[in-house]
Amino acid sequence: MIAVSRRGERVRIALLRGDILAEFYAWNLSAPDGVGDFYTGRVDAVMPGLAGRFVALGADMSGFLPDSAGGKTLTIGDYASFRVTRAAQGDKGPRLALVAEPCGEAPGLLRRGAGPLRELAARLPGEDIAIDDYALMAELRPDLEGRMKYSAQAFDAVLEDEVAALAEPIAALPHGGRLHISPTPAATLLDVDAGAASNMPPLAFNTEVIPEICRQILLRNLSGGILIDFAGLKPAARAKLGEPLRAALKSDPLAPDFLGFSHLGLAELTRRRIRPPLHELFP
Repeated sequence: MIAVSRRGERVRIALLRGDILAEFYAWNLSAPDGVGDFYTGRVDAVMPGLAGRFVALGADMSGFLPDSAGGKTLTIGDYASFRVTRAAQGDKGPRLALVAEPCGEAPGLLRRGAGPLRELAARLPGEDIAIDDYALMAELRPDLEGRMKYSAQAFDAVLEDEVAALAEPIAALPHGGRLHISPTPAATLLDVDAGAASNMPPLAFNTEVIPEICRQILLRNLSGGILIDFAGLKPAARAKLGEPLRAALKSDPLAPDFLGFSHLGLAELTRRRIRPPLHELFP
């Protein structure tokens, strides 16, 4: 089931597998992240060193069009239509792709993208959707008619507590362990603390907490480079975590890549950044 709760302009979206929170998304109606939006744009600069072009999108906003997303066909001054494929991050504008449809006479927004709820519903067409806001239901009716039902408590007390915990930099792990989450501009470090499980064999403990670590990555939408410092493992034992980690990552719709272990013993992952991570949306 997909549970949806609206408070003002903020919408929270939870995918539930029974009582388990499997995915979570935050949607700000007044300031959407822009993923999926369509623009008329004008190529302002060709950057061979970056293998792409900078595109003016109007309202002093600029995006980047990689050569691999259609950039090679355009030169300075060309107008075309573009779709946002990755939200802006830091001081970088959104990532763009060239689309074959009519453009306007000046740079500017053509139409908004589907948003995270419609995208999740399209990916999971068999899931019912419980929403606690009639106005939002009316807005979504053209796309989701027949799948929505009103529920005053779409988010019950247990779900509210679990969602609130996603704002914290520490997550609980099985057997009394803890996961410390430290985002930086370059990468996110996940430090595994055995805590109350310190008497448990390190390999067994780390293997058993891997699914929850991967669930936290997905729920918090951590992206880019991710480093995991497992607890108390000798170098020879770390390689035994590779296959369980790969298996747990397969449930992630963004299909993160496990790159192996660094010389410092950190597990290295990359996960595509499309929408902003949760800590950027609601700091």
